[in-house]
Formats: sequence, C-alpha cells, structure tokens
Amino acid sequence: MMSSYRNHPINDYASVVGPDTQFIDVRQPTEVADGSMPTASNIPLNQLADRLAELDPTQRTVVLCRSGGRSAQAAHFLAGAGFVDVVNLTGGILEFSEGAQR
Repeated sequence: MMSSYRNHPINDYASVVGPDTQFIDVRQPTEVADGSMPTASNIPLNQLADRLAELDPTQRTVVLCRSGGRSAQAAHFLAGAGFVDVVNLTGGILEFSEGAQR
C-alpha cells in the first residue's frame, strides 16, 4: 500500500486542526522555546520513531516544523507507519510568523 499524506498551507491551519487532532511540532525543544502553535505538542523528528506509541494512528495527525522540510519527512514516516490521516503544514512556523505580522 502506498503511504500518503497531504500538504496544507500553515496559514490556514485552523481548517485542519480540531479538538481531536494530534498536532505535532517536530522541531527541537530549543526551537519550540522561541514560539510554537497553540495546542501543538513537541515531538522532535529524531524522537518520532521512539515515541509513536504516544500517538493514535486512527486520528488526524498534523505536523509542522520551521519551514516544512522536517514536517514533510515526519508526515511521510507517519503515513508509512499506518497513520490514516496525516497533514503536513507547508511553509512551517516561518511562514506562519510572516503571515501573522502582515
């Protein structure tokens, strides 16, 4: 079976993040300390495989990072691990910050 996830622009994150969504920031804790998204949990990309048991593969899982690269890797990994509804927020926190300042 082909693993798949979808890309979604971060500045429209509210349309894919709901009360039952697992919202994961895959940046390092030092990066998250500079600011993250409301309700996002921090699971750094390099810890994701070891911490899969913390997540429910049947729930929507939305991932973000600084610019969209690491979150795309995380989304690919999660989809390959059998997660049914994976969304990568493109543009990352950088693009979100720029959008918030406009």
